[in-house]
Amino acid sequence: MMELMPDREQAWKILCEYTQSESLRKHALAVEACVVAYAKHFGEAEQKWSVTALLHDFDWEIHPQAPDHPMKGEALLAERGVDEEIRRAILSHANYSGVPRVTTLEKTLYACDELAGFITAISYVKPHRSVFEVDVSSVKKKMKDKAFARSVNRQDIVEGAQELGVPLDDHIDFCIKSMQAKAEELGIKGSL
Repeated sequence: MMELMPDREQAWKILCEYTQSESLRKHALAVEACVVAYAKHFGEAEQKWSVTALLHDFDWEIHPQAPDHPMKGEALLAERGVDEEIRRAILSHANYSGVPRVTTLEKTLYACDELAGFITAISYVKPHRSVFEVDVSSVKKKMKDKAFARSVNRQDIVEGAQELGVPLDDHIDFCIKSMQAKAEELGIKGSL
């Protein structure tokens, strides 16, 4: 079967076909905001990076358990002829997949996934429920609070920045700014 590079619209359709949850769709958009900003920063293929970010958790609702996610999801994407580079990046974002992160795309997806979710969670507890109230120090403070957003793996955030070769503070700041630029679409503009 010929592999293809879905465009952003096709990727969004696949995501929506498998993902009913509005918050999971917003998570995909938040990760996309960060990943595409890095694509621009690194001079990489923005559409490929966008599609990868949108599809990274597309199968979470139908495969909520590891290792089914993302392994079984990758097989669904393969059936649709989705480019192997995209599928490999999606597999590599799960540490238990056994797929090492080698490319900049793979490292970026991993680095942005948990952090984007964490920044969203922090936005929701701010007085105006806005990402514009989030800064590096508030993220680092919440990282120490184990009771807050406990499903977010802090180690993944730290390791992600290290693998990407970006200082943690700079990575957090970059992702906050990337998400602020898309705040309305992400539902975290708030009432400022």
